[in-house]
Amino acid sequence: MTNARVAGPAPERLRRFELAAFGGVWKRELTLFQRYWLSSTFSSVVEPTIYLLAFGFGLGSLISTIRGLPYIEFLGTGVVATSVLFTSAFAGMFTTFVRRKFQHSYDAMLAAPVDVHELVAAEALWIATKSGVYGCAPLLVAMAFGLDPAPGMLLVPLIGLITGLGFALFGIWCSAVVPSIDSFNYIVSAVITPLFLVAGTFFPVDQLPGWASTVAAFNPLYHCVELVRDAAFGLRPGLDLLHVGALVLFAGLMWLLAYTAMRRRLID
Repeated sequence: MTNARVAGPAPERLRRFELAAFGGVWKRELTLFQRYWLSSTFSSVVEPTIYLLAFGFGLGSLISTIRGLPYIEFLGTGVVATSVLFTSAFAGMFTTFVRRKFQHSYDAMLAAPVDVHELVAAEALWIATKSGVYGCAPLLVAMAFGLDPAPGMLLVPLIGLITGLGFALFGIWCSAVVPSIDSFNYIVSAVITPLFLVAGTFFPVDQLPGWASTVAAFNPLYHCVELVRDAAFGLRPGLDLLHVGALVLFAGLMWLLAYTAMRRRLID
């Protein structure tokens, strides 16, 4: 790209966070979404629902209850996290890579009064918002199979948003550091797949060997799964605050990595 900005201490304008710039990027995303919402919604809702139905009916015929819950309800609340992960991480990786590398959309945005931190924040929050909404789909399917509604479920979109924000930023960071789009194969196989398999979605992590269950506690998706289950079956304020804190910490760390990497790619 041809950008006149150079490395060094950021001018005062670049250190401020302006809502007008953030809102402009957000409005652009909303306008684009009106064109592709059907295909995006289809893939984000149908894929986790297939997981829910396939594992629910398959393993559900062999496993009657887990932790005192019917397996379809245990699985339905856990798959919410899988939906959030797929919606946020994949969009953060592939969409931002294509826009930066091939479409040069970010070059055009940065020619306007928009800076990298506003661009990254708006992109991540937009993706996180979609994740919070799409994450409710498996829960609705589970309700159709007997999961009783509960007031705590109103928190599920917010849980999905916080989780999705962290994984959207994770995806943006990955998109800024990989040399080519093919490199995402490594991330999907080595990071994304283990994360959703060892998060307590399909079976409790305490069934794993001791070292593995300890490692699983550092999985952000595990904290999302626990929060959603608590929202559906009874909140545990002390533990739930720890889960929220872990997700906020994850999002904060990913923000630092994503912003730094994108700034290096777009400006420095």
